[in-house]
Amino acid sequence: MKISFLLLVGLFLFLFPDGLCRSLAARPYIVNIGSILRLNSTIGGVSAVAIHAALDDINSDPTILNGTTLQVNMKDTNCDDGFLGMVQALQFMETDVIAIIGPQCSTIAHIISFVANELQVPLMSFASDATLSSIQFPFFVRTMPSDRYQMAAVAAVVDYYQWKIVTAIYVDDDYGRNGIAALDDELTARRCKISNKVAFSGNAKRSELLSMLVSVSNMESRVIIVHTSAPSGLKLFSLANRLNMMGNGYVWIATDWLSAYLDANSSVPAETILGMQGVLTIRPHIPKSKMKSSLISKWSSLSKKYNHSELRLSVYGFYVYDSVWTVARALDAFFDDSGRISFTNDSRLRDETGGTLHLEAMSIFDMGNKFLSKIRSVNFTGVSGQVQFDAQGELIHPAYDIISIIGTGVRIIGYWSNYTRLLSTVLPEDLYSKPPNTSLANQHLYDVIWPGETAQKPRGWAFPSNAKELKIGVPNRFSFKEFVTKDNITGSMTGYCIDVFVQALALLPYPVTYKFVPFGSGTENPHYDKLVQMVVENEFDAAIGDIAITMNRTKIADFTQPFIETGLVIVAPVKKHITNSWAFLQPFTLEMWCVTGLFFLIVGVVIWVLEHRINDEFRGSPRQQIITIFWFSFSTLFFAHRENTMSALGRGVLIIWLFVVLIIQSSYTASLTSILTVQQLDTSVKGIEDLKSSDDPIGFQVGSFAEEYMIKELNISQSRLKALGSPEEYAENLKLGPKKGGVMAIVDERPYVELFLSTYCKIAVAGSDFTSRGWGFAFPRDSSLQVDLSTAILALSENGELQRIHDKWLKTGECTAETTEFMDSSQLRLESFWGLFLICGVACVLALLIYFGIMLRRYLRHEPPETAVSSEPGSSKSRRSLKKFLSFVDDKEPPKKKRSLSRSRSSLPTTPVSNLSGLDIERPVRPVRNGSVIDMEN
Repeated sequence: MKISFLLLVGLFLFLFPDGLCRSLAARPYIVNIGSILRLNSTIGGVSAVAIHAALDDINSDPTILNGTTLQVNMKDTNCDDGFLGMVQALQFMETDVIAIIGPQCSTIAHIISFVANELQVPLMSFASDATLSSIQFPFFVRTMPSDRYQMAAVAAVVDYYQWKIVTAIYVDDDYGRNGIAALDDELTARRCKISNKVAFSGNAKRSELLSMLVSVSNMESRVIIVHTSAPSGLKLFSLANRLNMMGNGYVWIATDWLSAYLDANSSVPAETILGMQGVLTIRPHIPKSKMKSSLISKWSSLSKKYNHSELRLSVYGFYVYDSVWTVARALDAFFDDSGRISFTNDSRLRDETGGTLHLEAMSIFDMGNKFLSKIRSVNFTGVSGQVQFDAQGELIHPAYDIISIIGTGVRIIGYWSNYTRLLSTVLPEDLYSKPPNTSLANQHLYDVIWPGETAQKPRGWAFPSNAKELKIGVPNRFSFKEFVTKDNITGSMTGYCIDVFVQALALLPYPVTYKFVPFGSGTENPHYDKLVQMVVENEFDAAIGDIAITMNRTKIADFTQPFIETGLVIVAPVKKHITNSWAFLQPFTLEMWCVTGLFFLIVGVVIWVLEHRINDEFRGSPRQQIITIFWFSFSTLFFAHRENTMSALGRGVLIIWLFVVLIIQSSYTASLTSILTVQQLDTSVKGIEDLKSSDDPIGFQVGSFAEEYMIKELNISQSRLKALGSPEEYAENLKLGPKKGGVMAIVDERPYVELFLSTYCKIAVAGSDFTSRGWGFAFPRDSSLQVDLSTAILALSENGELQRIHDKWLKTGECTAETTEFMDSSQLRLESFWGLFLICGVACVLALLIYFGIMLRRYLRHEPPETAVSSEPGSSKSRRSLKKFLSFVDDKEPPKKKRSLSRSRSSLPTTPVSNLSGLDIERPVRPVRNGSVIDMEN
């Protein structure tokens, strides 16, 4: 038996030597992984405990690695000193490890990523720097969400509370700079921006931080985002509290460094957390699970075991724990796929002369690419949630908790998920099973107690105490000074627009220091496009006055809510319309008169056709029938027609026509009454089309956008446009007219026109406004004062103050009643009645079609068939048939007779042809129907 067994073993070794060797070599007893951490930091300490906890669980689990023991070699690095940290990391890379957990520092991670690529060792890093990418560094595997998602969550909070500008305070290293760059991109996508970026050194002194915060307090933005490490961040909050910057009006948002510190430290000093009341921070979201609860429950004993008893479990611990499990699962799959652990010296680490660079101890992991592919293919549920990588090498479904510090603890006020990229109070894992709803209307957060112990949302900005005085450009007008101008006596700016601005500022909850700077010489109206451009170029901090909000201006500047509605109108000279002896023709246009008369005749003819065969009142000589048609048609105008209609089709057409006549008659009566009783105004210009079709000059106000509008939008030649500078020039040019060097009309904005017409009463507005605009105050892009002033202007409108200011400056005289407003012609046009005529016309056509269809059917039924073959050509036969049909239609329809009478007549003798007179021979053939003779002549 033993001999047989030995023979079988020998035969197996002879046939499959490679398989046995591979099996023995594929599963080594010990596999080493590395870890680069800053062990004296909160994150480093938590990560070290999490690594050991994961290794304990992996090595005690018989279902994974099949007896292979996973060991870790830890290296403590210095993140503050970049050079020393780099040297320490490179020294560690001399050891043969299949993967590295860490580093946590972005600076070290950038350096080690180059080395990991060269040595083909996967780097399982939880450095959140967004610039670390698997595209540049294929062996860099990020095992927690990137700063790109963290900054998206911060930007979503800023946008949710409608803050437009923020101040960013950050540590001046790769981690800080790259994080703020990602924040800037996310804020820009939401039309927000970082107004000030304030960087400080990682080893900055307390006095330097204090000086920096003083400068921040003098900035406009009161929304401050802090992106730094925990030690520096805590110093900043302590100093800000001393400067009273943690009080009312301020908003502080800390990135995940603060939540990681609060979660991991069991003994945060009371004064520290009380000094951060109302601060918002974010934390990577970890779903609830049994595995998470199990790790939390045994964390206390683990932290004591590995000499970090003062640290509690934070989100970094969950991600690091799952990182080790990711390596273990990938390694198990690697071994199952015949993977081997072997290392080869890198020949490129020697110089051209063959001398060593003292890095020859570094070696390449021969099957590192295969192991990396196994890592990127893992898919399991860990303590941090679903561990799976997308095509970009990032963990799927990144999400964050939005946290508010209140009392001695924290409160979750909502969540942000990359799945919807919105804020919500619903757990992110509950959203993954539903289609993403990206509507902004679904965003919601719970209420927050802000710094200063207030529930009212901070405005987010303020004028600092040392803020400069605002330079506000104001047009110095030459005409229409009621709107805005410079008082030559006092030198101050006065007018309707000035009062609106001052009253709106009075409603703001903060003081604004400003001074008015006149724009223009005062001898002519300034050009408003230049004024707005000076605001864009920061020569003025704002511009107020009668500034029209146009599309081109809104492209470069922001405007407040309009404080007065306006639009372009046409002003033309008018004269009283004198009623003459032909006034009764004026209610209808010529086209309307013609169509109405035509329809009277058409309806008369249609009724005659429908009634002629059966109604004696529509028969007789041709002269009598024509007179009947005309009499019947026009007598319907007064509903005085005496002829009765007998056919159903005729009655239907007549009912519809009488309804049309009723409408036309009522409209005519109303229009004629208006013409004869109300004073009418007339003008040669009826509307904008008359301006476009004419070649006469058109006036416009100097500095107005009307010139550009008429040239670009209405395609009116610039040579036709004449600039006018005052109401007196308006009146003079309209009086002269185009033939004497004046203008046919003036195009200007309605507020100016109303003021002008209050003095000059023989001029009127022709038509209605052909643009819809408003006047507003101009500010640079993203100005917070613009938003608040818009709210104040709405308040002025609601409380009636805006109307009071309007009445004070723009109350017009007695000429503004009905005499200055010329509405378009009062004549009734065909366009108003074409629907009625269409209905009547369709009814007439249908009635005729039905009637002739019935007649044709009767004709074909009563016409006797041709018994002999005719030698006449086809055209002659057609003409003869048509004549016979028309003769049939023209004949009077005989009355219906009794059947007995018909039978008696069938027995009467017939008269021979030879006995008929010439008159009888010429009469048409009388067809026989059911034995009765039908007289076709009658």
